[in-house]
Amino acid sequence: MLVRFVTPENKKWWTLGAVSVGLFMIMLDNTVVNVALPSMRNSLHLSLSELEWVVAGYALTFAAFMLIGGKLADFLGRRRVFMVGLAVFTGASLACGLASNGGFLIGARIVQGLGGALMNPATLSIIAATFAPRERGRAIGIWAGVSAMALAIGPLVGGLLTEHVNWNWIFFINVPVGLLGLLAIPFFIDESRDTTAEQRLDLPGLVTSALGLFSLTYAFIEANSYGWTSGRILGAFAVAAVSLVGFVLLERHQRTPMLDLSLFRNRTFGGANAAMLFVGLAMFGTFFYVSLYMQNVLHYSPVEAGASFLPMTILIILIAPRAGALTDRVGSRWLVGIGMTLLSVMLFYYTTLGANESFWALLPGLLIGGIGMGMTMTPVTAAAMSAVSVDKAGVGSAVLNSARQVGGSLGIAVMGAIVAGSSGYLTGFHDALRVGAILCLAGAAVAVLAIRKIEHKQPVPVAEAA
Repeated sequence: MLVRFVTPENKKWWTLGAVSVGLFMIMLDNTVVNVALPSMRNSLHLSLSELEWVVAGYALTFAAFMLIGGKLADFLGRRRVFMVGLAVFTGASLACGLASNGGFLIGARIVQGLGGALMNPATLSIIAATFAPRERGRAIGIWAGVSAMALAIGPLVGGLLTEHVNWNWIFFINVPVGLLGLLAIPFFIDESRDTTAEQRLDLPGLVTSALGLFSLTYAFIEANSYGWTSGRILGAFAVAAVSLVGFVLLERHQRTPMLDLSLFRNRTFGGANAAMLFVGLAMFGTFFYVSLYMQNVLHYSPVEAGASFLPMTILIILIAPRAGALTDRVGSRWLVGIGMTLLSVMLFYYTTLGANESFWALLPGLLIGGIGMGMTMTPVTAAAMSAVSVDKAGVGSAVLNSARQVGGSLGIAVMGAIVAGSSGYLTGFHDALRVGAILCLAGAAVAVLAIRKIEHKQPVPVAEAA
């Protein structure tokens, strides 16, 4: 059996492999659906609003419940919550593939997002609890590479399955992987949790944070459909503001708050989360709008557009683990600053492209972006996780991932508003990328000014401590 090859020395790497498989599934479903939407619409006779909710329903619940998932992982046990999330995600994936109408598919996608929200924070907190500080950067580098690879190849996988099999299989492929994971996880992952003496669930914090993040994400995603000044969007922003302010006030006065606000007194943690917000903006904006540019302007097929991102994907996979190992030696500050500057260069480069470009004109931007993304994702994640104690790793991970999802939603919304308000798609595309490039430069400045290398003290032997 495979378990015989698991020794105390290499078990941590088997643990990393197990959580990476789960991470790959949930990140793949962020982008795999996009190219299959036309086939879904024809098959299930979906309206345009229903089609939008197939994508938005997953993104909304995924972003809104990640903080809750992180707290539950610390409180109930990270392995347990990871397995519950994987079971929910696997069952919802099966339901998505079997959906016979739009309402059923949307409901299943919402539940799928909830499963992902339970799983995602647990992946990082399990890594933080498993690896020593001197190895954590390398492990997070592999984690970041898996995450980026899943996001990048999602359109290609979705296009291939939709064109050559059926759209249902973009969901069915999750089922055997999920079942295998549920069988293997007890052997490869040890249980860990927050060992603080007094622990209880912060229900007011859970409700206000979920409502606030859900409303904020909903407003960003739907603003282009209903208008930024519409009653629906203004109401959503108002609910988000009231809920999030209420959440902060509650957490300041709770005896055992869900989110320890003192974490943000650490400038490295605050700076890393701000930088991750900009990383999400660049990553989601690039994949979304450059993909649309390829299909709407250059007339690529979905599979061709997805395949065009492979050079960027390969570079991210190769560079992210090495950036993690380098982070262990030199820290995250300048790696994040340089990486985000390269992302800005990529976005500025694409503003020079016209309506009759070949793939070779696209390639330099993809290569620059791959290097920049690989240099950024691992160090910024390592910086945030090194700034929190292992006991708070679940909540720290959830905050970081929420920052990326909200940044991605904000990036797509802001860029979409610019494109929609322009005289032509190509003009709006260029203007949107300029704004994205400027924001990436701002993220680079934040990283250099705020992030500092965390010096980990050697642990005191148990006998000496006694």
